[in-house]
Amino acid sequence: MTSSPPRTSGRPRLRAAAALTAVLTSCALLSACSGPPKDQAGGVTDVKMSPSTPEARGEIDSFTWAVYAEPPTLDYTAAFDYPQNTVLSNVCESLMRWTPSLTTEPGLARQATNPDPTTWVYDLRPGVRFHDGREMTADDAVFSLTRQMDPENAAAWAQVFQNVAAVTRTGPLQVTVKLKKPDSQFPQYMATAAGVVASKATVEAAGKGYGTTGDLGCTGPFKLGPWNKGQSIELDRFDGYRGPRAKSKKAVFRILTDPSARTNALLSGEADGGYLIPTESYARLRDSGTGKLFFGEGLSTVNVNVTNMKGPLGDIRVRRALSLALDRTGFVKAGLGGAGTVTNSLTTHAAWAAAPERTLKTAFDGLPPTGQDIEEATALIKEAGATGKTLTVATSSIGQDVSLLATAVQAAGTRIGLDIRLRTIAPNAFTALFTDPQAREGIDMFPLTYYDSITDPLDLLANFKTGAYLNFGGYSDPEYDRLVDQATAVYPTEERMDIAAKLQHQASEQLLWIPVAEWPTALFMNKRITGAPTTISYMYHPWAADVGAAQ
Repeated sequence: MTSSPPRTSGRPRLRAAAALTAVLTSCALLSACSGPPKDQAGGVTDVKMSPSTPEARGEIDSFTWAVYAEPPTLDYTAAFDYPQNTVLSNVCESLMRWTPSLTTEPGLARQATNPDPTTWVYDLRPGVRFHDGREMTADDAVFSLTRQMDPENAAAWAQVFQNVAAVTRTGPLQVTVKLKKPDSQFPQYMATAAGVVASKATVEAAGKGYGTTGDLGCTGPFKLGPWNKGQSIELDRFDGYRGPRAKSKKAVFRILTDPSARTNALLSGEADGGYLIPTESYARLRDSGTGKLFFGEGLSTVNVNVTNMKGPLGDIRVRRALSLALDRTGFVKAGLGGAGTVTNSLTTHAAWAAAPERTLKTAFDGLPPTGQDIEEATALIKEAGATGKTLTVATSSIGQDVSLLATAVQAAGTRIGLDIRLRTIAPNAFTALFTDPQAREGIDMFPLTYYDSITDPLDLLANFKTGAYLNFGGYSDPEYDRLVDQATAVYPTEERMDIAAKLQHQASEQLLWIPVAEWPTALFMNKRITGAPTTISYMYHPWAADVGAAQ
């Protein structure tokens, strides 16, 4: 699914082992990205990817982590954005698990089997205990998955379950999922928050307050501690955890909505580390001597989300004109601090890690150009009769990746004869653009950083199917829908990727979102700690359990 995001993935959004490892190592196998030269915009150049950080050498009492917004809830059914999942991944576990190398392995299920195309059987691990001491059973798993399907919950992950006919207990530690039709995506999403198992007793006892305070009834290496609204969320180590215990007794998440305050906290040691580093602070943090700046695979693309096709943007010539007028190179340098790659693809190359070379060539060759052509763009606007037409772009101070992309769109539109207006939205309200149609009223476009929640290009491309969760522009094409359904029903990876390549071209040629750049995950840790993964695996992997003493 996904979210993206103020960076929201829209869910609900989230890699084949050997293939992805090759991608990372080809970028450069190093322990840290602390040496690239600084550019004049305060960013970095010559960015290299690191597949890991050094392992922790010992335990610590606590560490503090900076997050850019407060989660509205930690209910796993609503965890589709960065702040929620960064915290929740350490508290709640899923049937399957994402690894730091972005592969999938068993989680709370010791195995998953597929006896026929419409059946998935999950055999649960015995002896797993929730944070309150209760032992996990199949009844808890059935309850947890069916909560995602309950319309009253408005679950962000509901789209993952659209092909599920039934979830039943078929043994004390066995859950069977019956699908309406074959679904290659469903089993992959069981490694995300869609596959979380929580205690039925705890969730029911909490009622409507579940996820906002108290025990979450989960099984992870940390349990929810004090939540000081607007200030911090504390996690306490769960010593009854089924696996190796966390290296830190406590993890404290500091809520710092201002990018400058977040950077200063990292520099001063008020926060020991953080993901989603403000791009304008890359060079400052790297050169500070207080810690190291790492980059890893993010499976993320920066796009302009087209939310209204009833106005001028309903004419593909206007969308093409904006794409041709956009200064992607300038945005990558200023908006992403130099740590990005201009792209004409809605999907990242790493999302196709399991695809054969011929499929990669088909998927990426012949996509719309990324270079600027103001003359052609202006002509397209005149041809469409859109000169002087008004379009509104949402912007936010959440980070300069958002604000500068909105400004770049405004500049592009102005140069070709459009009247582009900006509407500023507070950081904590930006997430509403993904959940509340009323929040999108009067908005034609907004910056969207989309992360894949699984290593499959369909994670993103399925968003343009008629009625899909993130299909805010209302795009509908029977042939596109048919291809999505066809690809979804195919389990063999190569065959599915061939169909996805056709979808990639159709979505890109129609410019349903305007692709701008691929963007790696950024991580900063001071000299006191180490162990956090560099990749976007932190969204669904209990990363904080590996953070410990650097010396």
